[in-house]
Amino acid sequence: MTARSQTYWTGDVAELLRVREGFVLSSTDPGSTPGYGSDKQQAAADLAAGVAELDLLQEKLFAQSRVGATDASVLLVLQGMDSSGKGGIVRHVVGSVDPQGVSLASFGAPTEEERAHDFLWRIQRKLPPAGRIGVFDRSHYEDVLIGRVRELADPDEIERRYEAINEFERQVAASGTRIIKIMLHISYAEQKARLMERLDRPEKHWKFTPSDVDERTRWPHYMAAYQTVFERTSTEHAPWYVVPANRKWYARLAIQHLLLEALENIDPQWPSAGYDVALERERLAAT
Repeated sequence: MTARSQTYWTGDVAELLRVREGFVLSSTDPGSTPGYGSDKQQAAADLAAGVAELDLLQEKLFAQSRVGATDASVLLVLQGMDSSGKGGIVRHVVGSVDPQGVSLASFGAPTEEERAHDFLWRIQRKLPPAGRIGVFDRSHYEDVLIGRVRELADPDEIERRYEAINEFERQVAASGTRIIKIMLHISYAEQKARLMERLDRPEKHWKFTPSDVDERTRWPHYMAAYQTVFERTSTEHAPWYVVPANRKWYARLAIQHLLLEALENIDPQWPSAGYDVALERERLAAT
């Protein structure tokens, strides 16, 4: 636990949320707040305090990359059932930093061009360059979640993809990218309430699609698919974190913490000037 700006954590967030051997998704309470010792009001203050720290760390990382002083970047992978809060993380957590240092990609159904390549082809093209925070709003994991639940690929192909993902992420991590994989875990009842709110409020109708209701009928199958994903692809170089997300304030604070921790571990520094500062000050003063 290293985030300096958040003060009410009572445990190591990364350790509490990290998927390790023996993890069982059904044993995780979506309404819990692991490791946080205060309430929604204090969490809002902690989240606000974290904004300045996150922004500063991201700017330092971006500045280093501009002069070729680092190959480091961060990739935040967001997965979860419909209405689990992925958009809120993008707006309220990642959206607090300078947008020039962020690259956002959202992966829906593959295009005809993308289907002509291996499933990881389109993912490779959207990886964050050095100095950026990359965000995947859904990701390559759709190909082993939806692909399995809807039977869009043969079982043998789904099996191949797990190891392909592991090797892909191993290479990405070795290139200098810190990978943070998040599953936003909401309950079946909470999803129903959030989807109903979208129908009750005209300004949220655009967020609702009838297929959301169809997908709810497959809920147990998705939970089983996620469990397999965790067992097969939570690794040392790219661990999974399951974040209870019934309380949006907790999910946002926890993910901000994980981002802060990753950036603090990178420890970016302001790059030194590649010119004579005193000389340039004299030249500027003479104009």
